[in-house]
Amino acid sequence: MMRLVVLSLLLVSATARNINRRSKDSCASRCGEGLNHNYDCQCNHACVRHGDCCQDYNACNSRKSCKGRCNKAYDHTDPCHCNSKCDHYNNCCQDYHSQCQVSNPGGDFTNQEILQISEEIYSLDINKATENDIHLNLQSHISNSQTGDEIDRAQLRLYAYVNEDVLFSKPTFVKFIALLDNYNRMTGTPEKFTTEQLGEEEAFLNEIMKTPIMNKLYSVLHSKNLYNSVTDFKEDLKSMWFGLYSRSNNILDSSGFEHVFAGEVKRGIVSGFHSWVRFYLAEKNKELNYYSYNYDGPWTNYPEVLATQFEWNGYYKEVGSGFIGSSPEFDFAIYTLCFIAKPNKTCKVSLGGKTMNIQTYTWTKSTYGNRKKYVASSFPLTP
Repeated sequence: MMRLVVLSLLLVSATARNINRRSKDSCASRCGEGLNHNYDCQCNHACVRHGDCCQDYNACNSRKSCKGRCNKAYDHTDPCHCNSKCDHYNNCCQDYHSQCQVSNPGGDFTNQEILQISEEIYSLDINKATENDIHLNLQSHISNSQTGDEIDRAQLRLYAYVNEDVLFSKPTFVKFIALLDNYNRMTGTPEKFTTEQLGEEEAFLNEIMKTPIMNKLYSVLHSKNLYNSVTDFKEDLKSMWFGLYSRSNNILDSSGFEHVFAGEVKRGIVSGFHSWVRFYLAEKNKELNYYSYNYDGPWTNYPEVLATQFEWNGYYKEVGSGFIGSSPEFDFAIYTLCFIAKPNKTCKVSLGGKTMNIQTYTWTKSTYGNRKKYVASSFPLTP
């Protein structure tokens, strides 16, 4: 009997030692603590440099993000925090404001900043058209009061010439054009994408992220603590622009990209459709009939701004404003800048030394992530 008692005590003691040993080799409840000589490994940022991290230290890294942790109660073992008091104590995780959709005082844009950033984006458009790449037949100019007349005042196509061999062979144009036939333009009809089409979205984003324009935009937003990494930025762009929502009958029938760049038809009229590339290809394929224009911007080079009237396979667009001759990454960047900096407001930008306004709208009936807003629309405002 005594031998059994002794053996039991030895087993208990060994188990206790194993448990204690495991606790000393683990970061459980220890993430972010200072150097502790009572443990065999450490669980703070310095351990990476000294090579003495516990094997499960990576679990601590996942707690450095607010993804899935918004409004979590304070826990002293967390390396950073995701609640409303973290700004006051200066211990928020780096992605707190973007993940938890919190207004970030450091992320506010002054009007002067937007003018400067937009001018830099304009100057970085290395893939834009030159004066020799596009020739327009503007023909009839009408007043704003005449835009609803639905009268075809143009005998010729708007685009007399586009240098497709040069422009449309550029990688960002190639990837952009591949997206345009992925959508059903009628609202109320669900959008269903093949694996190949979803891959085209990814390919487009990957391609534009290589450009100086998107590098500039990311650096600006990163400096405002709105994004922690290029990967975070790209993933948010994918949701913001390509995430589906319902414009009709609670059916997932629309997205910001489809509305702004590909165009839609709702209640018998053209909605969105602010891409010059889309316009040109539809006109070339005899799907679109140009009627007139009511605004031509003051720019002598591309990109410039034009507001037109046209009929798209039987449906009328009263005023379709957009950039002409710009690259896809320019349109995407300038609209994204204004959508983030001035949502649901007019956003004054500077392009080639001349100012103009862009109007943005957020989609209000559904959200993604932590109550983040989809793009509903973005386009140049014309006088």
